[in-house]
Amino acid sequence: MRCNVHQRVCLAQANTLQLPCVAEYFAAPQTLSQLRQRLAQARKAGWPVTVLGGGSNVLLPEFLPGLTVTPAMQQWWLETGENEVHLHVGAGVAWHPLVMEMAARGLWGIENLALIPGHCGAAPIQNIGAYGVELADVLEAVQVMDILSGKLRWLTHAQCEFGYRDSIFKRALANRVVITRLVMRLTRTPAPRLGYGDLAARLGKQPTALEVAQAVSDIRREKLPDPQELANAGSFFKNPLVSAERAERLRGKYPSLPSFPQADGRVKLAAGWLIEQCGLKGRRSGAFGVHERQALVLVHFGGGTRKELLEVAAWVSGEVEATFDVALEPEPRFIG
Repeated sequence: MRCNVHQRVCLAQANTLQLPCVAEYFAAPQTLSQLRQRLAQARKAGWPVTVLGGGSNVLLPEFLPGLTVTPAMQQWWLETGENEVHLHVGAGVAWHPLVMEMAARGLWGIENLALIPGHCGAAPIQNIGAYGVELADVLEAVQVMDILSGKLRWLTHAQCEFGYRDSIFKRALANRVVITRLVMRLTRTPAPRLGYGDLAARLGKQPTALEVAQAVSDIRREKLPDPQELANAGSFFKNPLVSAERAERLRGKYPSLPSFPQADGRVKLAAGWLIEQCGLKGRRSGAFGVHERQALVLVHFGGGTRKELLEVAAWVSGEVEATFDVALEPEPRFIG
């Protein structure tokens, strides 16, 4: 089986924001051998390498020089124990169908992460999270291939240096490795986590993993636009983390401010609430705007560029900072 390199590939449909982008060269290797060959070809030709997953949480430039690689390893399998199950999954597996498959099998651990778009290989980069659960809660190891040498190695959970929407793959290992496989630890023991949002109100006292995943999916569909119908990258801003003292002062001024204490003593604020209080929900500027149902989501109506999107994002974050003196950070990764 060959993995061809294609020239001048349009990536507008390969990113959920549908930003215009052309890759100078593009390949989608399905095996480790194919990936190693394409990386060697890039080294020989002197091409820079960009790794692109499902395109659900990235901001692409109008042109990507060199080789753009989308890992397309589709295999997954289970190593079963008495109670714990280790899930091995290739980087090219779509995340949401995998979550639903595991939930249908009665395996707990990632059901709260249902309906998050994208591929599994990108999940550790952002340490994806939703409804009180993060990938870091279940991830045990990540297999990576070094872009310069083609060598494989494994990173443990600790070596991934996970944080809130953060990991070593956004810092020390950015643009240095390709994620090829994940190992996640799931369990057969029911362990519903229903303390976030209105999740508990939709479920009985002893829901199944599949019922939790379906409830999360229903809530997300009600609040978030489908990227297939209206281009977006999901939550555009991170929920800001502030000190406990700062959060208390803000709650004194804004009693309805949603806030969530963190293990490190800081408090997470709801960025969407902050944006909505500034009167920006449903507002539009040119080709981009704030979604009418979820203020945390910036949407693309078509015909816009990354530069224009960033101008709208700066406008939104500027309004929040002027009102609450709280800075918002973009959640999607900037590529190129």
